[in-house]
Amino acid sequence: MSGSPPIIELVREASRQLVRELGFMHESLAGTDLSPSAVHALIEIEKHEGITARTLSAILRLEKSSVSRMLRKLILSGDVLEEPGEQDARERRLSLTAAGRNRVTAIHAFAREQVVSALDRLSPDQCNVVLDGLRLYAGSLAADGPDPAPPLRIAPGYRPGLIARITEMHALHYADASGFGQAFESVVAGGLAAFCDRLDRPANNIWSAIHGDRIIGSIAIDGEDLGSGIAHLRWFIVEGSVRGGGTGRRLLSTALDFVDRNRFEETHLWTFAGLAAARHLYERHGFVCVEERPGRQWGSEVLEQRFMRPRP
Repeated sequence: MSGSPPIIELVREASRQLVRELGFMHESLAGTDLSPSAVHALIEIEKHEGITARTLSAILRLEKSSVSRMLRKLILSGDVLEEPGEQDARERRLSLTAAGRNRVTAIHAFAREQVVSALDRLSPDQCNVVLDGLRLYAGSLAADGPDPAPPLRIAPGYRPGLIARITEMHALHYADASGFGQAFESVVAGGLAAFCDRLDRPANNIWSAIHGDRIIGSIAIDGEDLGSGIAHLRWFIVEGSVRGGGTGRRLLSTALDFVDRNRFEETHLWTFAGLAAARHLYERHGFVCVEERPGRQWGSEVLEQRFMRPRP
């Protein structure tokens, strides 16, 4: 391409115009009083519930010091909440407050209106050309950065190794976090194996989060064991190395989409006290703790909690 300078200059000119038209030359963006980088930070925090400042810096391609200053302002403004990590209190996890979620909703509405207004002036074929061109150009620019990680995908249904892998993730995590041992691992393996025998029924499904060829998370909806009209959310786990990067949020959203499409009246899940990050995620998705009781079904005594989400 070095021998074709005219197209290089034309692409540069079009890029500058795109930046101007989208409002990136202004001190604020998307109808807010926030800088462009702050707007993008809020969108990424919404997308990746529990993200760390380090990961956010990498996504935005900004210096850690710049991101730290920006986050301090967003925390002071009441848009972002910073909490200690579930596994390491020194690692701070970021999420949106109710005010932050309202602000991001307004940002999305503003941006969608911008895109709709522009695409309405084009034919469907031209819209597809715009989409393909933007994807190709953005992907080509990103190729100069670090090698991209394999994409994460959420896949439904049984796959070879699923029962063993989900059992392994539960056993390792809860042995470390709660001191559970063989009794807990046996309960997980036995219950999961029995459930997989019922996956041919439309009320039941299980999903795996797959990175490359490795299962790094799971979630299931059992639509039978709690009675008619009640969905039981089970075997929700994310591998520790990727926790906080949005995988859990994607799994939970996928499972609840299944629940709502199948018109379950309620969704229930059992967990236990002390899992602050998980509780926050559940409550973000409409769950409320409706029961607490001591129990030993997992091998050692904990304060068990039942969360319930009514149909929206």
